[in-house]
This record gives sequence, structure tokens and C-alpha cells, in this order.
Amino acid sequence: MAAITIKQWAPFGTAVGFTICALLFLLLWPKMRRWTGIGLGASLLLVAASSAMTRVNYFEWMFHPVHRPGFESSSDSKLNSGDMVLTVNFNGDARAYPVREMAYHHIVNDVVGGVPVAVTY
Repeated sequence: MAAITIKQWAPFGTAVGFTICALLFLLLWPKMRRWTGIGLGASLLLVAASSAMTRVNYFEWMFHPVHRPGFESSSDSKLNSGDMVLTVNFNGDARAYPVREMAYHHIVNDVVGGVPVAVTY
């Protein structure tokens, strides 16, 4: 429960943190030495990047749903006998989705026997 609350408030908290850091940087800039200013400027960029990343769903970068899956007949497939598959069978139309492929994509949008399905692992 606490993790969900923190996740919901993270964009606001990081925006406030970035604003405070930017104001401090601007106030202290005239009094800083050159290398101190460069270091603090780099830190400000890191805080800005962190603030931006709280607004991005990075799981969408890693796991792309398959919107138009391609299929082969069972005789043409390159599956080993030990490979696990997820199967769907509607109205005489059967499909098998290899788990090793599903482990990367996590979801396949398909139509099986005229029924739209979202197969997930």
C-alpha cells in the first residue's frame, strides 16, 4: 500500500525537488567557484532526468505487445518437444503461443475463432 502511494506522489515530489534544486542553484551560482558550479549544474541535470523518469512508464520500453502475431503450422514450427506453450481454442480455431516468446512480450493481441483475445504470461 505504501509503495502505491509513493508511486502516485512521485511525479509531484520530484517536481518539487527539482524546483528547490534549481532555485538553490540560481541563488548560489554567483558565489560559486567554477568547478563547484559545474558539479552542481551536473547534479541539477541528474535531478531533472530523475524527475522526468517518474512520468515515464519504462515497462512499455521493455515489453512490447504483439499486435499482429505471425503463425506457422505445427509441422513447420521450430518448437522443441520440451517447449511450453499457451494454447487457445475457440470455434475450432486453435493457436499456440510459445512461452519463451511470451516471456519477452508478455501480451499478444489476437483473434481466435472470431473472438478477440489478449493472451498474457
